[in-house]
Amino acid sequence: MLSLLGLKMNGIVAYCRPGFESDCAAELQDKTAALGIYGYCQTKAQQGYVVYRCQNEEAEHLAKKLVLKELIFTRQFFAVLAHVTDLPQTDRVSAVQVALLDETVQEAFTGIKPCGDLRVETPDTNDGKELSKFCRKFTVPLRQGLRQIDWLTTKESDRRPTLHAFFLSNQEVMIGFSYSFNQSPWLMGIPRLRSPSEAPSRSTLKLDEAFQVFVPEHEREARISSGMNAVDLGAAPGGWTYQLVRRGMMVQAVDNGPMAESLMETGQVKHIREDGFKYRPKKKNVTWLVCDMVEKPARVGELMTSWLVEGDCEEAIFNLKLPMKRRYAAVAEYLEHIKQNLIEHGRGRFELQAKQLYHDREEITVHIRWM
Repeated sequence: MLSLLGLKMNGIVAYCRPGFESDCAAELQDKTAALGIYGYCQTKAQQGYVVYRCQNEEAEHLAKKLVLKELIFTRQFFAVLAHVTDLPQTDRVSAVQVALLDETVQEAFTGIKPCGDLRVETPDTNDGKELSKFCRKFTVPLRQGLRQIDWLTTKESDRRPTLHAFFLSNQEVMIGFSYSFNQSPWLMGIPRLRSPSEAPSRSTLKLDEAFQVFVPEHEREARISSGMNAVDLGAAPGGWTYQLVRRGMMVQAVDNGPMAESLMETGQVKHIREDGFKYRPKKKNVTWLVCDMVEKPARVGELMTSWLVEGDCEEAIFNLKLPMKRRYAAVAEYLEHIKQNLIEHGRGRFELQAKQLYHDREEITVHIRWM
């Protein structure tokens, strides 16, 4: 028998890296309280998502005002429309239709339908990976069924909200929506990148993802272009340098360790055998500074800030390693210290973003640039 839990599941669902549910929840509590909304989180270790419970009108408000790009531990989130359990294996589409045609859903979210796109997703877990094949097969019939009840436009539209069908099993789904101006462009909030065979290390994907997450597509040609000068601190063996080289930049790779010969042969890399904490460029013509050194986060943050304040680079991307406990609180403290330094000693307006990227592990990636 179909079980509809729409009234019991008001709120939002946030996707995160498994194992970081408590950090995602702590950040959601902090950010929603700043918006004047006081709900509560439900989490379970290693499930890869967090449920934040609040009223329907508050969930719709958060869908607009809780800015995804400002959230560190959330990859994607949506406002819940309905939660359906006991989906019949013979006709799941009809069960979803019934849930969305429920009067309470229709009345609470009158301005949402029709949505312009559909994403059928799962948590980023082993169980979720096993569901992915089912989700791919189910996407087409579900899309057709949603169009039959006018919950989805005939043609995809990026001006309308996106409908999410978040499957926890092949019998349980949370249905919700996100606004096109406040969502990840990728399914499940995960860019699907392949590690280049010629890259010196898999860490290369961190910087590749960072460029895609932090630099809007329409700005990349101007901000990440051939001929720019870049510095990679702690570069060896060259995973991050590789991403700069493939984009045509001239790179000063700073590390006492050896660099991959393939990178040196490009003629775009100057290997500087020096301590990354002591090196500074002779000319102030560096656009990009990148750094993935395994060091205390406070020390790395101070180093990056000093480069920006002293005009030794225009933009910086760097990783901050996370402590074992109270990670969100520690990250908030690191970032606040960086912000205060930039405000007190900087050169005017700046943009600071931080994210635990898909290819990160026990770390977050930070981007700062002068505006």
